[in-house]
Amino acid sequence: MNIQIRKYEHPRDYEALLELIKSEGDEWKEYLLPKYEAPLKNSITYVAFADEMLCGYVRSIDDYGMYIWVVDLLVHQKYRGHSIGQRLMEYTSANFPGQDTYVVSDVDEYYEKLGYQKEGSVFKVA
Repeated sequence: MNIQIRKYEHPRDYEALLELIKSEGDEWKEYLLPKYEAPLKNSITYVAFADEMLCGYVRSIDDYGMYIWVVDLLVHQKYRGHSIGQRLMEYTSANFPGQDTYVVSDVDEYYEKLGYQKEGSVFKVA
């Protein structure tokens, strides 16, 4: 399978990315709101293509040159099991040498499977 990863281009990739998000159902419905368009444009976002279809993406935030925080990672169900998520993570990290990359996760088992170390946890402020 030929996978290509590149920087997200808005508005060129926006509709295809929304289709990917829609395929996840209610769990990702908040990402379909118009307010998500600005974070996509203003974050570090990379997209993966397979068979000329946008099949995954990763969205990260640069913490002023200190750390990279991965806040969103999604691969289409049809393309899971082909290391696309891992490649998106590695691509992000490789583009910021000298900066540690951290993941804000709600699926710890996935990242543990990749061999990433868990450091602390995340809490929502009420």
